[in-house]
Amino acid sequence: MADTLPSHASVVVIGGGIMGCSTFYHLAKMGVSDAILLERNALTSGTTWHSAAQVRALRHSRNQTRMIQYSIELYSQLEQETGQSVGWIQKGALSIATTPDRLTHIQRQEALAKAYGLNAQSISVAEAKERWPLMNADDVLGAVWSPDDGRVSPSDVCAALVKAAKKLGAKLFERTGVTGILTENGRIRGVESSQGTIMCDAIALCAGLWSREVGAMAGAEVPALACEHFYLLTKPVDGIVGNMPTLSDQDNHLYIRDDSGGLLVGCLEPLGKPIAPGVLNETFEFGLLPEDWDHFEPMMINALRRLPALEKAEVKMLLNGPESFTPDGTFMLGETAETRGLFLGCGMNSLGIASGGGAGMNLAHCIVHGHTAYDLPEADAKRFAPAFNNLDHLMARAPEILGTRYDIAFPGKQYKSARNLRSLPLDKEYRDAKAHMGQFNGWERPLYFNKTAEPVLRFDRPDWFENVRAEVMAAHQEAAIFDSSTFGKIEVQGPDAESFLLHVCAGHMTRPPGSVIYTAMLNERGTFESDLTAQRIAQDHYRLFVGTTAIKRDLAWLRHHSQGFNNVTLTDSTESYAVLGLMGPEAARIVHQCGATADVDKIGYFKHGTVHLAGKQVRAARMSFVGEAGWELTCRVDDVPAVYAALVAAGAKPAGLLAQSSMRIEKGFCAMGHELDGDTTPIAAGLAFTIRKGSGYIGADALVEARARGEVSRIISLTLDDNTAVPLGHEPIYLDGRVVGQTSSCAFGYRVGKPVGLGYSHEPLKDGVRVKIDIARQMSDATVTIGTLFDPEGMRMKGRG
Repeated sequence: MADTLPSHASVVVIGGGIMGCSTFYHLAKMGVSDAILLERNALTSGTTWHSAAQVRALRHSRNQTRMIQYSIELYSQLEQETGQSVGWIQKGALSIATTPDRLTHIQRQEALAKAYGLNAQSISVAEAKERWPLMNADDVLGAVWSPDDGRVSPSDVCAALVKAAKKLGAKLFERTGVTGILTENGRIRGVESSQGTIMCDAIALCAGLWSREVGAMAGAEVPALACEHFYLLTKPVDGIVGNMPTLSDQDNHLYIRDDSGGLLVGCLEPLGKPIAPGVLNETFEFGLLPEDWDHFEPMMINALRRLPALEKAEVKMLLNGPESFTPDGTFMLGETAETRGLFLGCGMNSLGIASGGGAGMNLAHCIVHGHTAYDLPEADAKRFAPAFNNLDHLMARAPEILGTRYDIAFPGKQYKSARNLRSLPLDKEYRDAKAHMGQFNGWERPLYFNKTAEPVLRFDRPDWFENVRAEVMAAHQEAAIFDSSTFGKIEVQGPDAESFLLHVCAGHMTRPPGSVIYTAMLNERGTFESDLTAQRIAQDHYRLFVGTTAIKRDLAWLRHHSQGFNNVTLTDSTESYAVLGLMGPEAARIVHQCGATADVDKIGYFKHGTVHLAGKQVRAARMSFVGEAGWELTCRVDDVPAVYAALVAAGAKPAGLLAQSSMRIEKGFCAMGHELDGDTTPIAAGLAFTIRKGSGYIGADALVEARARGEVSRIISLTLDDNTAVPLGHEPIYLDGRVVGQTSSCAFGYRVGKPVGLGYSHEPLKDGVRVKIDIARQMSDATVTIGTLFDPEGMRMKGRG
């Protein structure tokens, strides 16, 4: 331990668990030799020390999988680098299924592994029994074997990481608690500690269970909460010889492995036990919570059924250690929206060791280079609406998140807790129309209407199939209303509005007032930070419409880049305006019946103008996200009930998000989080035509380089032959027996009468080429289309079809 706290450091890492140690190590590796790590007690003394320390590579996204693959590579070579043993044991992992739906789930995981280049394969029940002889396999239907997974000693890994960082000049201070964080004008300036004050340029907040409270010292929201987490340890058991694979019995909420000749039986039970803030204070060091056999009993019954040898095993202890969980089950990584220079690496959801190596590398990369090494939007620190940081909501949601770790990944699954945080202006009207609601950034949005019973979640054709068909057909043959009120709305005003948006946006922002402009916001790498639609209302006023889940992130990005533009203001007007998309061949008749004058017919495609509907002033924008003619109608929140009532009385029918998604995919429209992300350029996404020529905007130089190296569009549309196939997205695409791409968005295309998808190809594919889509290891034939599946000329949405 270093003796004297320095007066200044480039970066202060707070917390000596796996995330803090990994970030500390990677900062030093990236040249931040004056980084320091502050640990209130001793290294790993919070939750890291008692981790079961499983490292399983496959995750639901390519980059999260890539991140854990990095962890595996790091852990396997640390001993050679540092001379410190880390206890890396690579004996693989075995996932079993005891229900048909779980079998589909693990087969979808196997297919995903193929897309990501991981070694995973289905094996017979007999082979699974050979790999785990102590297992009762009477009810097992199938299994998937992942030979490259492993486990590690968490304390030894942290010791090795710190040892390597210190050799590079970084300094560790144990027994140094953080008592305050200094900020100035919304930016980090320093840290107050029990050993003195240190000024710094950035903080990596990796304080585990206590991250929410430490973040609040800097005025930042860190929605994470601790829950109790249990595993059983036994004394040596006959039949355990050496190290064995990790056994995942997720239908019974169990994970099982050997431990010192005995068994470690852990659970992620359906509903966990939350721990209120303050219960675990600064004295909680290498601590455990009381055993709770009553709570563990249902899991113990499951374990005895799976492992008959457990009945005679002698119990060492029922370990109860806290773990922190976030509202969506994914950790937080990156700079906060509220405080510049404060970077989060916390809320690990019991995956700290598996994620820690790669997550620490990405956090260090973000601090040093301004962005993660690859896009990790699902972990973005800015993704949560403020409502999720409410303690009551966290106490309700965190226990559910613990249980969902082993849920079957059914399409359409929704959380049950912490619901109804934000309601649409038309919430009552939609519920009266029997809407089935889903939660997005805290908002309750209609997924589909005319629900007659709670849907049974499944992998084959969903219960809502005909409901969605009716809504698509309403938009295709008559008129439907799609509510987009949850989209973020940002007012950009002032004499510098145009010059500012020319700097941050790659689109044609000089178009005159009355124009609608689709544009990308790019980073310096020429990849997407966001895509948005701008309405130019006046020479000095634009209204930006951004994604439902993007408002916090996009507003932070815009505010950061507005420095130097003194005559521009940015205002979040999301909850001041409602937006209804009226789409379909009857849309024109309906708006006239509701009071619009002939002026509405003069609004050209991608233009907007003011009209009156039901006596209310409405801004009508001629555009379509579903490929049918109509308008997006923006009005004040107080006015939307009257407007909606008039539209419905004139014959429009409400339609939900599932219908909109189906129609979007048929039209080949890309969406953030699906086709567009921080690893993708507009060129690769087939959106080069939306980008203005020349320079002057963020990312322009990178696009010049991309064109020079021959980058072309890689986006494809897919039509599946089998009408009963249900692709969900992320399926591998095969050509001649090799993986050539992956789906990104999928649905049933009701207007084309087939299951459809969008995807990316790794290599050029010709229009009409035949490929196969791997849906849970069942190959489905499909045809590639370069372009749009429905109305390729776009005549219908322009009112000419």
